[in-house]
Amino acid sequence: MSAGFELYPAIDVRDGRTVRLHQGDYARETRYEDAPLVLAKRYAAAGARWLHLVDLDAARAGGYTLAPLLRRIDTETGMQVQTGGGIRSEADVEALLEAGATRVVVGSLAVREPETVAGWIDRFGARRITVALDARRVDGSWQLPVAGWTQDSGVGLETMLAYYANAGLQHLLCTDIDRDGTLGGPNIDLYRHIAAAASGLRVQASGGMRDIADIAAAHEAGCAGAVLGKALLDGRFALADALAEAAC
Repeated sequence: MSAGFELYPAIDVRDGRTVRLHQGDYARETRYEDAPLVLAKRYAAAGARWLHLVDLDAARAGGYTLAPLLRRIDTETGMQVQTGGGIRSEADVEALLEAGATRVVVGSLAVREPETVAGWIDRFGARRITVALDARRVDGSWQLPVAGWTQDSGVGLETMLAYYANAGLQHLLCTDIDRDGTLGGPNIDLYRHIAAAASGLRVQASGGMRDIADIAAAHEAGCAGAVLGKALLDGRFALADALAEAAC
């Protein structure tokens, strides 16, 4: 893989625990024994430069709760962290950056209020904002549910891709919700579609990653990185091996 392709081991937190949801369903949760900070330190020891940290409680209800954890990860691991969940205001973005975030991930608000988020890109810089467009195929088109994937937004993926490409966005995280947490493989066709529609964006693939071959396939489809969740937690492959392959 070429230089610049990044891997983002993911830690999703709910009620203070490390968890994974199946297809974004809060009722289909798998809990893991390792506490979030312990897991972050393990990923750092394996050589990870980045961490993807998600506040699942805030993603549904608003009000990011992981600032103390974020500060400890920042000071104790040396990893760069992109994090989000429930980001609703400019003050939220400022608070996360001050707590040690390298990038703030904005999901639901990026769909509901794109003009607001475009303003944050201008104010904080494109390198500090990651827009998360979480997509589900509905009647032949890609739609963007919000509020922890529990509400329909009525907004299509192509509309938001065009908007944020024009707004100067650099970092886009796109998840196929129906693949998330399934270990069914990423939707490579989706990432090829995004690469063709918005070639200037650095896209992070997310959802369904099961092995190192999937990571390579996402890179070949035009992605600049991949988020690794359940496969790492379930021990499907070693993070150090994936990092070594990504660096080749």
